[in-house]
Amino acid sequence: MMKYLARLSGICLALLLSFGSAQALAAEPNTIWRLLDYMAVDYAAAVEDGEVVNEVEYEEMVEFAGTVRSGIAELPERPGRVRLEANAKQLEADILSMAPVDQVATAARKLAADLLAIYPITLSPSRAPDLERGRLLYQETCASCHGVSGNGRGPASAGLDPPPIAFTDVDRARQRSIMGLYQVIDQGIDGTAMPGFSQLSSDDRWALAFYSGSVAFEAVDEGARLWKSDSELRKRFPDLAALTKITPDELAGEIGQVRADALMAYLRANPSAIADAAGPLGITRTRLAEAERAHANGNISRAKELALSAYLDGFEPVEPILATRNPDLLVRIESGMMDLRAAIDADLPTSAISERIRAIEGLLVQAENVLAPESATGWSTFVASFAILLREGLEALLIVIAMIAFVRKAGQDRALRFVHGGWTGALVAGALTWLAATYLLDISGAGRESIEAFGSLIAALVLLSVGVWMHGKSQADNWQRYIRDKLGKALSRGSLWFLFGIVFLVVYREVFETILFYAALSAQGSTGYLLAGAATAGLLLVVIAWLLLRYSRTLPIGKFFAYSSVLIALLAIVLIGKGIAGLQEAGVIGIAPIAGGPRLSMLGVYPTFQVIGAQLAMASVLLLGFWINHTRASNNDRSRDAV
Repeated sequence: MMKYLARLSGICLALLLSFGSAQALAAEPNTIWRLLDYMAVDYAAAVEDGEVVNEVEYEEMVEFAGTVRSGIAELPERPGRVRLEANAKQLEADILSMAPVDQVATAARKLAADLLAIYPITLSPSRAPDLERGRLLYQETCASCHGVSGNGRGPASAGLDPPPIAFTDVDRARQRSIMGLYQVIDQGIDGTAMPGFSQLSSDDRWALAFYSGSVAFEAVDEGARLWKSDSELRKRFPDLAALTKITPDELAGEIGQVRADALMAYLRANPSAIADAAGPLGITRTRLAEAERAHANGNISRAKELALSAYLDGFEPVEPILATRNPDLLVRIESGMMDLRAAIDADLPTSAISERIRAIEGLLVQAENVLAPESATGWSTFVASFAILLREGLEALLIVIAMIAFVRKAGQDRALRFVHGGWTGALVAGALTWLAATYLLDISGAGRESIEAFGSLIAALVLLSVGVWMHGKSQADNWQRYIRDKLGKALSRGSLWFLFGIVFLVVYREVFETILFYAALSAQGSTGYLLAGAATAGLLLVVIAWLLLRYSRTLPIGKFFAYSSVLIALLAIVLIGKGIAGLQEAGVIGIAPIAGGPRLSMLGVYPTFQVIGAQLAMASVLLLGFWINHTRASNNDRSRDAV
């Protein structure tokens, strides 16, 4: 009875596939790939020595071969599709002539591989699957048919034709890729009792695929030894995509069956080993490849997300180290990433996207050599630690010193505690941020960039008003008494907290960025050199602070305000540029690159129209404010002269 039901299901499926909606489904590359993967494995159950041994299975093979042929013919026109059609027709002819099992399996797998090369589809999970989650899902959804141990003899398996797959069957498991299992879990198998589980999340489907694909292999310990001792094997699996698309039999052709079984046992049970070995640049490569496939499939929004993730989640964590070892290479990679995102935004052809990705991948190879552990020395860690703290600390120090000198010249020493409270509070908040990010929260790359960006923008706007105000007070030395009188009243009305806010905001932004850099540096080891570099930079900052405070005391108040206003204006221009660039890196605003434009990250200058436009706008507002101040001062001088 079950044979007739299965046959009827096959006939119904064939009829459905001859009409529009089913044809559209069959014309999807992932559906065609799934059918080819199924045929490569199950043809052996239909034909043996040129004879049909299972009529239902054979009819299914014939039906699937016809579906593959017609589905390929309906795929979008691309170079190579004609060759796919010819190979699909030959595969169908081989099955109709009951060709040998090896011949059909090889032809189906080659056609599937060629299909992926021309019509890329998602091949891997976005993160290492949770095998414990996979085991629980298996017990809930699969054990009733496939058995608790995966032997195919669950309580609901009686009478099913074809019977459920035995995941413990090593010979069969060697022929099945994780991607093939994922596709079956996602869509089921037509003509069988195997349903699809598309209602599960993508992470759950991958976890289930990895778990069910691991139960046949037992040599986990030997596989772990191979993985940890053989660097060439690790290169063979640079990312999860490389693991999900290969079958153990294909791997056995490269390294031998025993080693292949052991390695598959370990990696399928511990996919996180690949993610750990890949490191940040491995994540970058994976995301770039996924972005390229998404773009080729017409999913532009997904391609944009993945290209952004390639930078934020992969490359950004290694920026601090690369900046100290090869700053030119850092600039080239950042520019390449920015250009890629702009190209996707502009909806350029996939060939243009692929060209940009290939260029970035070449730069990543150089970066790997620069970042290799053997390239790390105690001295390089010292220099990086020193340069980072000095650079970030100096920017914050200039504002703090300006505020301290300001309240002292105003004769408002009581306001000093608010200034000191601002920068010490920022240090405490930075430490709490580090603790939260390390032990409590997972701050994404986009989150990090957004925090820095919005902090820069707010600080820039505050400094804009402060700079114009200070410039106004520099226009006439005989305003000194007036300034002190007015400042005394203003500070008594609550502006003390405004001072606190300025200092806190500027210092916290620099502390936050410094924490990110030091977290990356600490992963290299050489803790002693890192601390020595930080201590040296800290001492130098103390010396600079002492000199600035000593010099500012001797400046007449008019000159002090003049110099301070110029300094604060420049910092406002720098911060507005960094803020806009940060929002671009976080994907909040778009990117319009300036070909060959300047890139001076220390000055907040980046080669995009948005950044340069924002800095020019800030400079224009500042100049306008300074001109208004100068005009008012000149008018006041003429009025006094007239009197």
